Amino acid sequence: MQPGEVWGNRWSNAVLPMARRYMEVATQKQSLVCLAADRNTMSGLLELINEVGPYIAALKTHVDLVDDWSPEAWEGFCEAAKQHNLLIFEDRKFADIGKISKSQMSGIYDIRSWSDIVTAHLISGPDIVDGLQSAWQDVNREGGVLLLAQMSSRGNLLTEEYCGKVVEKGIQSDGVLGFIGNGSRPDELKDLRQRVGEQKMIWTPGVNIAVGDGEMGQRYGSPYDAVIAGSDCIIVGSGIHRSENPSEVAKQYAQLSWQALLDR
Repeated sequence: MQPGEVWGNRWSNAVLPMARRYMEVATQKQSLVCLAADRNTMSGLLELINEVGPYIAALKTHVDLVDDWSPEAWEGFCEAAKQHNLLIFEDRKFADIGKISKSQMSGIYDIRSWSDIVTAHLISGPDIVDGLQSAWQDVNREGGVLLLAQMSSRGNLLTEEYCGKVVEKGIQSDGVLGFIGNGSRPDELKDLRQRVGEQKMIWTPGVNIAVGDGEMGQRYGSPYDAVIAGSDCIIVGSGIHRSENPSEVAKQYAQLSWQALLDR
């Protein structure tokens, strides 16, 4: 099965190379799962990759949460991700002006050298996307920016008006891979998809096979419903890495997400 057959207009309308790369990986693995790898040791991260690598398409990281981080250890982590054909998504949520955001992509963690995707707020204006893309270009790499349009946490301040402005600006930018949507609310997600159209992707946290409220204000919706509503990638964390059998549970999420893509 070829990506164009499965993804339809999303594939044919894709402008950013990273969008097609993700769709290729997802099609090969028959999985729309991005694992939120919220472990704070290098050994824990490597163990997780080896357990669930065959069943996920991307890995979401917070590099600054790793207690024993070192450039050498992180290089080994990135190599392991490459061996499992995983995109690395650094959930940095950049929010500064373009020049500063570009500098933040280098620094001690040198995010530009290993990340395929990063998140950003558009609160500082559209130049932030240009800054992030310029950082990748400086090291001869391609990447994609996901803009936060919605959040799944209770009481967040991303209003409908703000969401609309983010989408309006984001769909005009070639450097934008897509948007972060609210996977816990399919109705909100459907509305976001209508605003976004078919050219950009929507990635969604806030999904779990066990639907309901989680810790510290997090809410969860059905992964199948999220994809049907318009999500192109479901971001799953504790539902996988805190389970008794992460490999088997990751496989379940992969099957659910892939079937939903075929059904929509």
